[in-house]
Parts: sequence; structure tokens; C-alpha cells
Amino acid sequence: MIDTEDLQIDLIGKDLPRYIAVEGPIGVGKTTLTKNLAQTFNYETLLEKAEENPFLERFYAGEKNSALSTQLFFLFQRVQQINELRQADLFEPVRVADFLIEKDQLFAQVTLDDDELKLYQQVYEHLTINAPVPDLVIYLQAPADVLMERIEQRGIAAERSIDGDYLMQLNDAYTRFFHYYDSSPLLIVNAAEIDWVNNPEDYKALVEYMLSISSGRHYYNPQPSALLS
Repeated sequence: MIDTEDLQIDLIGKDLPRYIAVEGPIGVGKTTLTKNLAQTFNYETLLEKAEENPFLERFYAGEKNSALSTQLFFLFQRVQQINELRQADLFEPVRVADFLIEKDQLFAQVTLDDDELKLYQQVYEHLTINAPVPDLVIYLQAPADVLMERIEQRGIAAERSIDGDYLMQLNDAYTRFFHYYDSSPLLIVNAAEIDWVNNPEDYKALVEYMLSISSGRHYYNPQPSALLS
């Protein structure tokens, strides 16, 4: 994670989105970008807590009977986070999240069989989910081979068994989901080449483009700064 405090990003007079959600498949860099944006804007964060899911490593290892447990744990966890957010927002604090609650159903459709999905949907429909609508959604895209390389580099034990086929299924599911998404302004970012983790100029250029968005659907497909030098 870069130190964004040294970057000269002009925020004066800019109409900043108060609630930003960053989304994308495993390994694409959404949590790092979320933390960087929170530091830049002095916002709070709302982060997924995958490390708290006791079923996740078993699911990644291919234990079929762990898929429903994994998904329901994440569903209940995210609903609790959203409810706590609603209760705490008496003064509407600004925030960056590394997930959309809607993504839970996306993962369920990929990971569950037909009977499990029916049960999951019954549970989902009986929950009270009153999630705030983001002022901006940032969807990060990258091919499965890039995701796999980044997952291997970060070396999280629970993710060692993730395979390329699963990542391709997730990519397809995200593509379908965001093809129809229109609840918020949407920025679709090609994250395969740019490096906002280690390269301040890549990060600065992305933020400056992001701040130009107020509505609609936008695509950010830059050349990496390393190739321009």
C-alpha cells in the first residue's frame, strides 16, 4: 500500500462521493484500493472479513459440502455489517467499502448447486437488508491468469487451493452482474496493467479520473505509467 499523503491530488472544490464501493473478483486489488481511497479522502472503511469465515479454506480446498456454509456465513456477516452501519450513521459519515451486498447472490449462483441455491434464496428473502446505495461503484477487472498470479504473490494460506476455472467463473458472473447494474454511477477499471499498490502515479491518475464522474457508466483503460516512461 502506497503512502497517499505525499500525493498532490487537488480535492478543493470537488464534489466528492460520500459513499464509495469497490468491487471485483478475488485478487484484483479491491481492498488495497479501498484503503488507499480512504486515506486520500480521510474516509472510514467498511471491509469484508474473509479471515473470520471458518468454512472458507475448506471451500477453496474443494469440499463441496462447505459451499453453502461458506456462503451463508458471508451473507449473515455482511448483513450484520450493513445493519451496524445503518445504526451508527446518525451523522452520515463518509465511507469506502470493499464490497456490495448484492455481490453475495452473485457468489451464491457460482458456488451452490440448485437445491443449495433455493435454500440460500429462501434465507436471503427473509432477511432485512436495507443497504445504503453508493454514490459511486468502482468495478475492477482483470483476467483469471492475472488474478491467479496476484493471489500467489500475496500468499494467503486459505487461498492456496483456488484454481483458474473458479476465477474464470467469477469473472463471468461479475461481467453479467455489472452489465445490468444501474443503481449508482459506475466506473469499470481495467486493473490488469496498472499498479496502484506500488506506483503512486498510477493511483493518482485513477483518482483524478474518478473525481470527474458524477453519473452514468464509465470505462478506465489506461496505459501503465511504466510503459509510458
